[in-house]
Parts: sequence; structure tokens; C-alpha cells
Amino acid sequence: MDRLPHEKGFHVSWDQLHRDARALAWRLQDAAPASGWKAVVAITRGGMAPAMIISRELDIRTVDTISVKSYNHQEQSEPRIIKSPDATVVGDGEGILIIDDLVDTGKTLEVVRKAMPKAHVATVYAKPQGRPMVDSFITEVSQDTWIFFPWDMALQYVKPFHGSDD
Repeated sequence: MDRLPHEKGFHVSWDQLHRDARALAWRLQDAAPASGWKAVVAITRGGMAPAMIISRELDIRTVDTISVKSYNHQEQSEPRIIKSPDATVVGDGEGILIIDDLVDTGKTLEVVRKAMPKAHVATVYAKPQGRPMVDSFITEVSQDTWIFFPWDMALQYVKPFHGSDD
């Protein structure tokens, strides 16, 4: 049976995202430099929720954001940084933890890594094509899987896959 791209979905609830972000924090605790993490930089917007959870779990009080734009409505373009973190804090990325929800193709992270080449990049979820751009992640999904994050969803009725619900 053929499916539409959005039907090969991986639905992530708030509870699941919280559990997965905490698991990533545990992993990152062991990857910390001897002096500890200096700051967390969330890639907006998807990285903000996991960055908040990870910064809380690891007791990192300095949190900033980097905004990368690669879509104009539904047309993809070359990613570019439209908001940078505080340069006096992040420098070349030494001791900095960059957090995003997902790495898909890796194009966004390529731009971020150029800005902070010594940073540790971590995502909650990773697809094979973008995986080389990530230092740490929790769950890998196939390249053709669409991840539905909790901030993109609302609860509603769904028809059964086969048969009817009569």
C-alpha cells in the first residue's frame, strides 16, 4: 500500500520529547569538557524546548539562541544565520553546547558549525543524511520519515489504517 510522505510519520508527544531530551542530557553530561559546559545555544525554533530541558538537567544557566532561515513559506533556500548568539560568550564554540530537535539534511548545522566550529552539536533526533553533522543524538529515524513534534500537532480523530471503525 502506497502512503503519502506525511503518513510515514513519527509522532512525538510532549512526554516523549521530555524523556528523550533528558536522555540526551545524560549522554551530554559524559561528553562535557573538564571545565563543564559554558553555555547552551538553541537553534530556533525547534531546539528551544529540548535546550530548556537539557540546560535544566545539566544546570547550565547561560542559554542563547541562533536563528537560521532556510525556508520562505514552503520553498527551501540556502540557509543563512539571521540572529547570532552573544559572540563574547560563544566565541569559536569551545565549551558550547548547540541543541536542535532534529538534524535532517544537515544543511542548517553546516552553517551553524561554520560559525562555532569547536562547539558540541547535539540533536534529539537524527536522520542518516544529516547524522555526520551531529556529535550526539538519541534516536535515529529513516530519511523519509516525517517527525511530528508536539508543537505542530493537535489532538483529533484519525481513521483506521485498514477496514472501518463502524
